[in-house]
Amino acid sequence: MAKIIGLPKLSPTMEEGTLVDWAKKVGDAVDVDDLLAEVETDKATMEFRSFDKGYLLAILVEPGETVAADTPVAIMGDEGEDISALLEQAKSGAPKSGAAKSEPTESKAEPKGSSEAAEPAKEAKPARSSKPAPAAKRVAAGGRQMASPLVRRLAREEGVDLGHVEGTGPFGRIVKRDLDEFLASGGAPASSGAAFERRPPRVEKASQMRKTIARRLVESKQNVPHFYLTIDLDAAPMISAREQMNALLDGEKVSFNDLVIKASAIALRRIPEVNASWMDGEIHYHQVVDMSVAVAVADGLVTPVVRDADRLGVLAISREVKDLAEKARTKKLKPEEMQNGTFSISNLGMYGIEEFAAVINPPEGALLAVGALRDDVGVVGGEVRPVKRMKVTLSCDHRVVDGALGARWLAELKKLLENPMGMLL
Repeated sequence: MAKIIGLPKLSPTMEEGTLVDWAKKVGDAVDVDDLLAEVETDKATMEFRSFDKGYLLAILVEPGETVAADTPVAIMGDEGEDISALLEQAKSGAPKSGAAKSEPTESKAEPKGSSEAAEPAKEAKPARSSKPAPAAKRVAAGGRQMASPLVRRLAREEGVDLGHVEGTGPFGRIVKRDLDEFLASGGAPASSGAAFERRPPRVEKASQMRKTIARRLVESKQNVPHFYLTIDLDAAPMISAREQMNALLDGEKVSFNDLVIKASAIALRRIPEVNASWMDGEIHYHQVVDMSVAVAVADGLVTPVVRDADRLGVLAISREVKDLAEKARTKKLKPEEMQNGTFSISNLGMYGIEEFAAVINPPEGALLAVGALRDDVGVVGGEVRPVKRMKVTLSCDHRVVDGALGARWLAELKKLLENPMGMLL
């Protein structure tokens, strides 16, 4: 029996998801646990797998569209089964089945910011006519053009008035191929008649990851009393230690950041009061050192966690960071690989930033911001010589870490980085 499939919650904090791509097409046979689609959530791009066996009879949400969890996204059933009633049900926003249910249930309200309920995609592209589809079919009830957010964004960038584009999607909806064919056929952009016309800003819907970053950073600055401590250290011993380590390795390399992670982990073990979090009026002193390492990705920043960093060697830390960073950049990180860190490190030295103060990642109690190695002059053995220096800044949650405690921790970190052999003790 055919039924409507809802978008499942693919992470504990997922409220909505952006459908990246369908792995199956209409008419394909689907088995239990087959990959149906990839969905971008607030954490990463996740796999949406089937709970049912049958045939994919209709796709209701196109790639690029963002919908709330449980929104109807597809129809599955027996091959050749009549689904006209379910298509009408999905069109009207009526009850749907949910991803793992066998009977229809009440559908959730349409996600905020959508111009219409999710519309079903037809199984075959209808024949195009020489005239645009009637306005009644191409314009939503609110007067907005029936087109996905992706199509509207692309149309804005190309300066195309969607009123001139024929929609061949479900119920006259304009889909990406319609816009592509319109432009390929010589369709004139709306702005083509005005040379050097001033265009409005390009508006792009924030990704789920960017929304989560925005929410968490606002919460952090509003609720966490930040203060910052900066210390300047001699980087020459760390440079020398890294060169010796890499000379002993066969093809692998450790980075300065790997050394900073190791030194920070040992400093947290020696001064455990900094390895703490404020939670509901209590201070939680962590018994493990799990380092959140900031990794820049296309949509912003993620913080995969190196577990038990104080117990790992520098090379093991280097391998773990590389593996997590690659997963982050390809959106393959699992939720558990980004959760429950106890301390964060953010390094902008590779971009030439000498000093900065970073926002704490709640509920962690502190974060270390690492600056670039820089050339300086200093007095060495009574003589003025060129030296290598580096600044690091500790962001502290004042509810957990006081100034004197933060200063003690930075002094311990400085001692370790200026005497790397101390990491072996």
